[in-house]
Formats: sequence, structure tokens, C-alpha cells
Amino acid sequence: MQNLLDKKYGWAILIALFIGIVSISSLYHTKLDLTAEKRYSLSHATKDLLGNLNDDIEIEVYLTGNLSSGFKKLSIATDELLENYRDYSNGHLHFYFKKPGEGLRDSAKVLLYDSLTRIGVKVFNNQVNEKNTDEKTERLIFPSAIVRYKGKLLPVDLMSGKSGMDEESTLNYSEALLEFKFDDAIHKLTQTTFPVVAYAAGNGEPLNPTIRDLFDMMRNNYRFGVMDMKNGILNADTIKALLIVKPATAFTEDEKIKIDQYVMQGGKVIWLIDKLYAEFDSLLRAKNDFVAYDKGLNIDDLLFKYGVRINPDLVQDLTCAKQPLVVGNAGGQPQIERIPFPYYPLLAAPPATHHAISKNLDQVLSYFPSSIDTVKAPGITKTVLLSSDTNSRTIGTPAWVKLKSVETDDDLKTFTKSYIPIAVLLEGKFHSLYANRFTKEMQDSVQKLTGVPFLPSAIKESKQIVISDADLATNVVTQTQGPLAMGTQQFENYQFANREFIMNCVDYLVGNDAILETRNKDLTLRLLDKNKVAEQKTFWQAINIIVPVVLIIAFGLLMQWQRRKKYAS
Repeated sequence: MQNLLDKKYGWAILIALFIGIVSISSLYHTKLDLTAEKRYSLSHATKDLLGNLNDDIEIEVYLTGNLSSGFKKLSIATDELLENYRDYSNGHLHFYFKKPGEGLRDSAKVLLYDSLTRIGVKVFNNQVNEKNTDEKTERLIFPSAIVRYKGKLLPVDLMSGKSGMDEESTLNYSEALLEFKFDDAIHKLTQTTFPVVAYAAGNGEPLNPTIRDLFDMMRNNYRFGVMDMKNGILNADTIKALLIVKPATAFTEDEKIKIDQYVMQGGKVIWLIDKLYAEFDSLLRAKNDFVAYDKGLNIDDLLFKYGVRINPDLVQDLTCAKQPLVVGNAGGQPQIERIPFPYYPLLAAPPATHHAISKNLDQVLSYFPSSIDTVKAPGITKTVLLSSDTNSRTIGTPAWVKLKSVETDDDLKTFTKSYIPIAVLLEGKFHSLYANRFTKEMQDSVQKLTGVPFLPSAIKESKQIVISDADLATNVVTQTQGPLAMGTQQFENYQFANREFIMNCVDYLVGNDAILETRNKDLTLRLLDKNKVAEQKTFWQAINIIVPVVLIIAFGLLMQWQRRKKYAS
């Protein structure tokens, strides 16, 4: 270095080298993510999505201002993620943080807040510590963002959680899902083609306000319409997925052939099937126990061929939602309490399942589900997406439905089963139920019925999801509020993850499943042992305060001693 500076143009060469290094570093940069779970790394799907942007996209984040430490951490994580997004967007992604209503009058704030909630921005009461005091005050915060692209916008809820989680775990869980949520919003805003999703009708499927939320969700994300199974033709090249939701009457052989050949063409199907007729309204009308009877839908052989069997039983679980029930009478007035109702088990992915559809998902509310068995089907991969919890039982046929099905300790002892399957994913090349059954004449009639030659086995890979509770996708309708969101139980004031689960199912079948894989990110929450913190607080305070001072003094004395020794000699 000194030789370089002694040369005639040494300084000029050094300055030129410095400018060159800075220029190269601005064009080519890299980051090293040394965390075990790759916390600061983006998936390949995210990089491809951002790299293919052909126009500017703007993200407005509302999580800012005076926040508690947990929400401040989530805000910082959002900022770091979007900075990473910007680096891979070829200059097309822009983001900024903004506190809604800052500088506006109270009346204007109310109008703004109302407009934000209407488009899906959620408001949260956050307790923060005031400076120089021990008092806590509640402030409205907006843990949300708005993504805008070519005049369109989508809200992004930065908060995620599972029922029963503490705030710290909820915020860490929320941080893990940030990449998926922003990817999902950007993908839906920038996609130019929308897959066609059909809703099967003709066998008593509901076409009323109880499926309003499902219809709204499908129409907002896909080209969606109702398919008449008796007169329509299922073409897998046009219809990418078929939803069969809560049929009430038996399928004819012609309808089964249409579905079967649609699957052989590579079509995808989501089956939401109530095997038995069991409804809470029937329980109230009967004012007594009743038998849940088989609907006789005539699809057992079809599903069995594809690899599953929905059993004629009802699943109960002690991890369940509550239902208002009359528990007594006082002064001539009925006494109503919300008590756990085992017929409404709360479902989740079993521990062995790490599939993106149901991983990192809150509990899913079910109503009178049946159990599912997987059966042998060559070439078909089966994955259990949702199951009951660890204290479950099944009530076989005849399945007596009772208001109070658990009354004694002996009843509790019968909940001995764990992780009973309720939703199963099937993937692979399926084989037709009608292979080796049809003569040439019958095959010709099938071609007239389906519009394509008869296929004894699938010509393309396909996927099906079988769910043994149709009410996963229905919604409650109230007299005051009308249709509620999917998974919202009246009186509980809590929305379970039914909506997200159904959306993930459809996205996986016909959408960008690579983006869905970003749901699999896990961020380990490394918490301190609170007992040890309380016991060793003084010790660690002393180390952090006294030891640095002692080291500095010792270093100063050592340097002084060396100087004296050197110059005294």
C-alpha cells in the first residue's frame, strides 16, 4: 500500500479502485443467511414472481407508529422482507410505511378507518407503555398492508395465529407467513389468465345464502360458475376444477361417468360430502335424540376406486367448538350456556403431515364429520390434510345424535382415538371405475355423453381432495348480519381457518402451488427460560454491567504497565 502511494499516480489509482469496487458492488450483491431456518432467504417461487414483474407495484404498510415490542418486531420483519423483495423486482416494487389518519381530524379519521375496514384492513387494539411511566395505554394499530397494481388493490393481513396462542407466539407465527401472504397478493394481482372453477349442481347441492362466502371467494379469484351435472359436459381442458359441495340426492350412473371421465382427462375435484344426514336444526326440532341416516349418494364405489372410503359414522372430539344449549330452568326462564359440543370437532393437520395446504393453519371448524379410511389404489399418493385431535371417538351406524353425548366419566374414557382423518389429498394417475366393464357400444354411448373417447385410465396426472364434512365450506346466516364468513360460529365471535383451508385447496389444485409452498416456512421461537431469568437476574445484570467496566480498566492498566516497562528501560 505504501509503495502504491509513493508512486506518481498512486492516489489516483487508489481512488479509481475504490470507485470501481463501489460500482461493482452496486450492480452485484449477495447476502449470507446464516440462520438455521433461512429466515432472511426468499424462495425460488418468490424470486421468479418478482423477476417477472413488467410494471410497477406499490405496497403501503400501515403497521407503524408507537407499537409494543412484539408488533415493532413484526413491523421490522415486514420492512426487511420488502427490502429483499425490492432487490429482486428489477426496480418495479416500491413500498412505504404510513400511519392511517395521521394529521387528520377525528371525523375524517373515522371515515378513513371505516373505508379501510370495508376493503379488508383489520384494526387491532395494542397496549403500549408510555415513555417515562409504567402506565399502559391502548392504541389502534393496523397490522395490514395494501398492495396496488394497475389500478387494482388487495389487502394483506400481516397477522396470523392459532386459537390459544400467546401474543409472542402469534407474532412469530405471523412473521413466518409474511412471504406467502405478499406472494399470494402479488400473484393474484399480476396474473393474466384465470382458471375456470365449476360448482356442481343437480343433486341437491345448496344454492342459497349458506354458500354465499364460498361463491364470493371463488368469483374474486377465478372464473367461476355453476355446472348442471345432468345436462352439462365436463371438459378438463376448460374446467380446471370441480367443486362438489353437500349433495343431498343420489348421483345417477351418467353423472358418475361424467365425473370419472373428467378425472381421467386430468380434471381436479374437491369432494365436500356429508355421508350421513346429521344437522343441529334436526336435533332442536326433534327435541330428543335422533338417528343420523345414510344419504345414499351412490358415490362410494367411485371414491373407493380413487383411494378413500367415507365411513357411515360420526366423529366426536373433546377439542371442539361450543354450542349454546339449555342447561336448566330458573323462574320459568330457560338457562342457556355455551358448552363444548363434541359433534363440532376442531380440525388441524396431523403431526405427520407437513403439506402446504394445511401447515401453519389455524384450527378448522367442522360440523358432524365422518371418518375417512384410505384404501389401496395403485399409483395414488394419499396425504391426510385434516384430522381430529388426540381425544376422539367414532359413533358407528346407527349413529345416535344426542344433545348431551358426554355426561359421565365413563363417557370420557371412550375418547381413545387420535388423529382421525377428515380431509385427504389424492394425487397421481387414477384408474376408471368403469374400466373393463363397458362393451364397445357402451363406450360409444359414453363418448356421446362426455364428448371424448372413453378412457380406462388417466392420461394426465390429477389431484382430488375428499372432505367428509360439507359444512366446512358453508356459512351461518343470521337475521341481523346475514351470511357470516366461512368458519365463523355464531355467538363465539371467532373465525376459524375454514376460508383459508378451502382457498388453499383450490389454489393447490389449479393455482400456483409453488407459491403455496412458502407456507411451509418455520421460524423457531427461541424463548428464554422465565424461571432461570427470575433466579439469575442479579447475576447476569452484574456480568453485563460490571464485567465490561473491569475489562476496560484491566486493559488500560496493562497498556500503562507495558509503556512504563518499555520506556523505563
